[in-house]
Amino acid sequence: MAVYVQRQLDRQPERTYVIEGDADGYWKLAQSLIHGEPYSIYTPPRRVLRMPGFPFFLAGAMSVVGEDHFRVRLILALSGAVACFVVYLLGKELVNETIGLIAAALTAVSPVMAGFSVLFLSETLFAVTMLISLWVLVKLSKVQFRVEDQFQGRLWSVLAGISLAVAFYVRPSWLLMLPLVVFILILSAKEHRTAALTRGLLIIVGFTVMLVPWVYRNYQVTGHFVPTTLWAGPSLYDGLNPRATGDSDMTFFDQENVLNSMSEYEMNQHYTKRAVEYARQHPGHVFELMGAKLVRYWKPWPNATQFKSFWVMAAVSVLFIPVVFFAGYGAWVSRDQYLLLLITVGPIVYFSLIHLIFVSSLRYRLPAEYSLYILSAVGFYQMCFSSRQGKELNPE
Repeated sequence: MAVYVQRQLDRQPERTYVIEGDADGYWKLAQSLIHGEPYSIYTPPRRVLRMPGFPFFLAGAMSVVGEDHFRVRLILALSGAVACFVVYLLGKELVNETIGLIAAALTAVSPVMAGFSVLFLSETLFAVTMLISLWVLVKLSKVQFRVEDQFQGRLWSVLAGISLAVAFYVRPSWLLMLPLVVFILILSAKEHRTAALTRGLLIIVGFTVMLVPWVYRNYQVTGHFVPTTLWAGPSLYDGLNPRATGDSDMTFFDQENVLNSMSEYEMNQHYTKRAVEYARQHPGHVFELMGAKLVRYWKPWPNATQFKSFWVMAAVSVLFIPVVFFAGYGAWVSRDQYLLLLITVGPIVYFSLIHLIFVSSLRYRLPAEYSLYILSAVGFYQMCFSSRQGKELNPE
């Protein structure tokens, strides 16, 4: 796939990237890190435009293979292979090795996952870090609330906070998982609420310690507390404005050019307020947009015009539709296994809800599909093998 993508771009001298805007920004930020320049792009400088996780990863690849697009794509392809392996680990931990292998095989043959893995976009790296954080949370959930297991429980709690933060450094929308995880942990503990509260606090501590360098750096360059980025406001307005359709159209940002008269922080606040005000005044349009965004998120084929060839749409749909079907069956046969459902269905529902507000597309669903494939593997096994063998597939 790396060879194919690079050859296609080499035949089009006017194009450098498959998805220009975001990819170019990530590449330039990585170059600034490699050359020891300030972490910013554009004029006026945008210092808190992107989380640093993916640019740091790109910079690491550049430091090994140089600033060559094709060679860096090969490193990115390796991250896609790692994603398949982590799906295997998570499936094995949630159910057993058979399910882990089936789920990994499904991800390995997914044309969308293979394609995105070699683009200069954060989706695949985020999937890897998200899956690792989910694996750590599953390991934590299996540690009993016994005195002899206190150290192990506290260690996994800190690691859970750290792993959540690592994923957050790649995709800031993962931030809301922190309070959700702590809430679910305490709620499910029942008679061990005090011990669960301790673990929840340690998760928060692990996450916070990891977050300190980014927050401190942002305060140094903006004079404000900024835990994520200063692109959330324009992104929110992109999804909630008079011309919004559910698709991304950032032309308003260049046309209005508010950065000529505002700081980056003020610009972010400005667009956030405008988006919230528009939503208050036009609730009907907001609900209409939510429906459009929901359709865009769950559509089996790509929304972008450049990918709307018959063969691309068929290649994407021919795997995703059966995956959803098997996932539905897997959810039914596993309806009493709450941890499995939470880990496999939770992420894709989580991002679906977030993108009812922001713009939506297949691209934002993709990282969450990795864990859903585990549930698809359960459904596939139960439908195709367990009935023949006369036994159910139970967790080891």
